[in-house]
Amino acid sequence: MDWGDAPAWAAIVVSLVAIWVSYLARRDGKRSANAAEASVTEAKRSADAAETSVGEARRSGDAAERSAVAAEETLADQRREADERRAAEEEANRPRAQLRIEHRDEALFEIVNVGTGPAANVRCQDVPEDVNNLPEVFSLEPGESQKFWVFGGWADEHVSLLKMVWDGQEDVVRVRVPPRN
Repeated sequence: MDWGDAPAWAAIVVSLVAIWVSYLARRDGKRSANAAEASVTEAKRSADAAETSVGEARRSGDAAERSAVAAEETLADQRREADERRAAEEEANRPRAQLRIEHRDEALFEIVNVGTGPAANVRCQDVPEDVNNLPEVFSLEPGESQKFWVFGGWADEHVSLLKMVWDGQEDVVRVRVPPRN
């Protein structure tokens, strides 16, 4: 070997070292590029998942809003039903007049208020001829009575009912007249 070839040999060694360093750098660069590509892929996957999550959150929010609206409507329905039930109970428990006719003696009868409320301005409609001494308008508190007479025949010819109305009861109430004993 000639010492003049030493720089050539040194160049070969430096070249080999440069190739080796280049190879290592390339390998690290490729690894880094692969890692960057994987990171980009993962970031895209994460962004897609976030977008999906936002969509699901939006749908969940919409569903929660619909559920809240339905709950409000249900609550309003329940309150309305409770108010209607309370009003019906109050109406059912409201004092009411209830008229009944009782036979007392011979031709003497009484209209009696057997209800829990007063019957104000009681009127008898289409008063039969046989009924006498019955005022055109009268009022009865609970337990009070109004006497009247029924003259005429017996049995089938007897007055069988009176048609009555009073304040708060504008529909005609047919009150049965009991037979004479």
